[in-house]
Amino acid sequence: MTSASRAALPSRAEQQPGAARRVGRRLAGAAGALAVALVSACSPAGTTGAAETSGSPSTTATPTSTLGTPAPQGPPGARPRKGEVRPIGRTGPLPPVISSIPTKRKVVFLTIDDGWEQDPGFVRQVRDQRIPITAFAMRDAVEAKGTPDESGGPARYVGAGKWGYFRQLRDAGVPVENHTLTHPNLRLLGYDAQRREICGSAQLVKKELGTRPTLFRPPFGNYNTDTLKAAKSCGVSSILLWTATVQPGGKIAYQVPDKKLRPGDILLLHFRPNLARDFRILVAKIKRRGYELGNLQAYLDAATPR
Repeated sequence: MTSASRAALPSRAEQQPGAARRVGRRLAGAAGALAVALVSACSPAGTTGAAETSGSPSTTATPTSTLGTPAPQGPPGARPRKGEVRPIGRTGPLPPVISSIPTKRKVVFLTIDDGWEQDPGFVRQVRDQRIPITAFAMRDAVEAKGTPDESGGPARYVGAGKWGYFRQLRDAGVPVENHTLTHPNLRLLGYDAQRREICGSAQLVKKELGTRPTLFRPPFGNYNTDTLKAAKSCGVSSILLWTATVQPGGKIAYQVPDKKLRPGDILLLHFRPNLARDFRILVAKIKRRGYELGNLQAYLDAATPR
């Protein structure tokens, strides 16, 4: 065969285009892996190299879990099924007073008051485990004015982050609601004084956290008609009480004779010492009893249609 004839014949790669493409892809992949390794080696610790980011620099990637599936989005907690929640009756134009959610589903709701003991471990639990909880902030506790609640032991984190701590809770999906400025017994105050406590707290929460509260918890659970009128004038849609309290050690103190959780219960905690430990015990106990943790606002919306 002449040299000209051999030149006219296709090469082995041309005879097998699929194989050539596979070889090309392997070479490209090896080059890409080398580029990523080089960038990663040059990146400071704790940072992500540019080679690990796809798309334009302004594109924000969807959060993913460790398994590669999209991370949960939206407020945490069980949400009501269609027709599950019975409506809460109203007795006029004033906000309803609510101690529990009318449902037969095994779901309970966690709430926490004041703001004295600002334990960072509590924020981590709420954020990382997506635990639904509603906070009722009281100014003097958040800003550490006065005597802290040490019923759970010696305080360690009193006012540690002040409103910055509640911004962390907000960013973890916790609604921050109204619990007055100074925690007075509202039954002992006239309308104007009650309104100063409630509206002043609402304005402060709005200033510090960006959202005006719509729920109000009266200190000690004490209220009267003036309280309801003042709360309404301050933008409150519902007054929240509770059916059980959580004591140090994660123990539940029931307000019913059979001493057990019931569907729709609202539990009251406080920002006390050892909060992270007690909260972990409490959540495990509730789940062992077969209960879900509910999204309070979603259930209130279902129970109090506007």
